[in-house]
Amino acid sequence: MEPTPTGTLRSSDSGFALELTRTIAAPREDVWASLTESPRTALWFGPWERISDSTVRVTMRFEEGEPASDMAVEACEPPSRLAVRTIDEMQWQLEVRLDEKDGSTVLILVHSCESTDGLGDIGPGWEYYLDMLVASRDGTPLPSFDDYYPSQQQYYASLRPN
Repeated sequence: MEPTPTGTLRSSDSGFALELTRTIAAPREDVWASLTESPRTALWFGPWERISDSTVRVTMRFEEGEPASDMAVEACEPPSRLAVRTIDEMQWQLEVRLDEKDGSTVLILVHSCESTDGLGDIGPGWEYYLDMLVASRDGTPLPSFDDYYPSQQQYYASLRPN
């Protein structure tokens, strides 16, 4: 079964914001731990290590060759907001916000970008990783990236701000 793409695009001060949302049946503090504790991020994205007070190096465990990426931590407001910026050749601005609603946690991932170029590749990747997060928390089998890409590529490439 192919997952259905969920992302939306909006205009922002710096260009565009791709937003993806998941509702997780768990307290916000526990979901926060899944986003910020290295042993738990290793289950769905990759482990990280602190390089300096404001920089971490993430090993992308589920990518071919397990590349490492350095990220500047721009905001860390437990348990509600984490904002990072990649500081390697691709400069990505990412933010995760957590809100509580009816005993669950609503996770909103925001990928900020100057243009819509590349969204056909970026969107399916975030769908995959967010579903990896949910599966790692639920103890269910991890999804396959092949279920997301290239099947979701056209959806994301054709997104326009709402």
